[in-house]
Amino acid sequence: MKKLVFLTGAGMSAESGISTFRDSGGLWEQYPVMQVASIEGYEANPELVINFYNDRRKQLLDVKPCEGHRLVASMEKDYDVTVVTQNVDNLHEKAGSSKVIHLHGELMKATSSINPNDSRCIVTLPEDNPVIRMGQKAADGSQLRPFIVWFGESVPMIEPAIEEVMKADIVVVIGTSLNVYPAAGLLSYVSRDCKIYLIDPADVRYDRSLGITHIKKGASEGMKELIAEHIPVRHE
Repeated sequence: MKKLVFLTGAGMSAESGISTFRDSGGLWEQYPVMQVASIEGYEANPELVINFYNDRRKQLLDVKPCEGHRLVASMEKDYDVTVVTQNVDNLHEKAGSSKVIHLHGELMKATSSINPNDSRCIVTLPEDNPVIRMGQKAADGSQLRPFIVWFGESVPMIEPAIEEVMKADIVVVIGTSLNVYPAAGLLSYVSRDCKIYLIDPADVRYDRSLGITHIKKGASEGMKELIAEHIPVRHE
């Protein structure tokens, strides 16, 4: 069974109605990025940051996976699939993907303020009330904080992601610029024989020597074309 790795970004979840950060009207225009997405911002005003992510979780409960998410999950019938995502939502999992690597953390989880990568402190928040409260403690006694990789923090899942990309026969990039880390960095680990596809409606600059096939469509329509014209499947 061939190894298929998806690298997904904000454009994947945008079709489900998730607010993106960088696009026009995105969250960065409403909140200074370093205020809500850095350890310095958290230490300066933990309540503001915690409430910001509480609001993001409430939004997540109101959205569903798009057709693109579901088509990615369906590829597991014919391929050994790993999804490497920059998104912190759980829409890939809700769509049925069984192996998802979250590079930037997971919105529906909380962790220690002292050692956020301590597995003993990482907890999944309940779907019916996914709220972190001030004074709520992690297993090590520190304030629970969002399980999100903020600016300036290490990306512990990058090594597992590199390992998956190195083994890939096919890599499909959806909804993330090939000029932005980590997607651009991960592509430097593909094997010489690996086929690379990019699904993005925008013009994207990339290294032409990689032989990338660019499908200039959104996530759902792009996945339809990928399956119809480029990557054969036996199970529709």
